Formats: sequence, structure tokens, C-alpha cells
Amino acid sequence: MDTNSPQDHARDPLDSLPDDVAAAAFRRLVRHLRHRHDAQNIDLMGLAGFCRNCLADWIIDAGAPLDKVAAREAIHGLPAAEWKARFQTDATPEQLARMADSMKLNAR
Repeated sequence: MDTNSPQDHARDPLDSLPDDVAAAAFRRLVRHLRHRHDAQNIDLMGLAGFCRNCLADWIIDAGAPLDKVAAREAIHGLPAAEWKARFQTDATPEQLARMADSMKLNAR
């Protein structure tokens, strides 16, 4: 089932959530990811097809008046370059392969 078609969004229960509830859940997700530095972006991409940087892009797409650098800082909780230097590990060939396979599953 393609959950990205307009017909599916028309009956998606998420759309019936009050904006303040959805926003609170989003903030909780972001804060959870800020706490879980062990959850590498490459692993998130390999498992779910999105990562912290995707969330930053999505808030821009949703209308946040931020550029990419500021959006990533909002999601990471510190400048993305600093987050990367402190917490990001080098991706293994296996992680890269999982990410590539996972990305094929994302809606087009």
C-alpha cells in the first residue's frame, strides 16, 4: 500500500491528531535521538530509511524558516559538524549496503 498517495493521507489517523500533540511527539522523538548518540545515522538509514538529517530536511519542507545548517542544528541539538566529530563513526561497507537497500523501499 502506498501511504504517500493523496487518498491515503485523506484517511490517515495521524491527520486527526491535534497539532500540539503531533508537535509534542515530534519533539520527544528528536530529544530521544539526541540522547541516543549510539543510534548512528547510517544505522537509522539502514533500518528505517531516514535519519536526523532527513528530519532536518523535513522541517524545512514543512515550512521552518531555516537553512540546512540551522535545521540540522535544531535537530542535533548542537552544530551538525560538532555532532559528527563527537559521535559519528565511520560507516562500514555492510552499513552502506543496508542503507542502499533500505532507501530502495522509500516512497518515490
